[in-house]
Amino acid sequence: MRRVNAETRRATRVGPDAGVPRRLAVPGGLLAVVAGAFAYVGAVDPNQPGHYPVCPLLRLTGLYCPGCGGLRSAHALVHGDLATALTDNALAVGGFLVLAVLWAVWVIRAVRGRPAGFVLGPVHLWSLGASTLVFTVVRNLPSGDWLHP
Repeated sequence: MRRVNAETRRATRVGPDAGVPRRLAVPGGLLAVVAGAFAYVGAVDPNQPGHYPVCPLLRLTGLYCPGCGGLRSAHALVHGDLATALTDNALAVGGFLVLAVLWAVWVIRAVRGRPAGFVLGPVHLWSLGASTLVFTVVRNLPSGDWLHP
């Protein structure tokens, strides 16, 4: 069995001892993947039929799921049209904003040599689930037609 000394272990982990570029590798990689996805959705219009699959829930039941209109919303955001993005899926726009803020906090903490430290407790998870449920129910009511994609 090979023994690993403390100096080798310290050199292989990514923590406060690692350089800034190494600590930013994962957040940078994630940014590249998300930017690529947004670039694709910005280039291939989801408003044109045949480019993306139809939502199975919408096809089978006629009900809008919380994600319906999310691609159209992302397409509108890429093209700088915030009003259309909010009309297509306001929940997605809010989610994009929250994830962008969490990513920025992650980068700042990585530059400072701290762990990301994101912990969602039961209150956060229940609140997220309840708000998603309320959004879904309201957008499927006759009075919630302003939330239809």
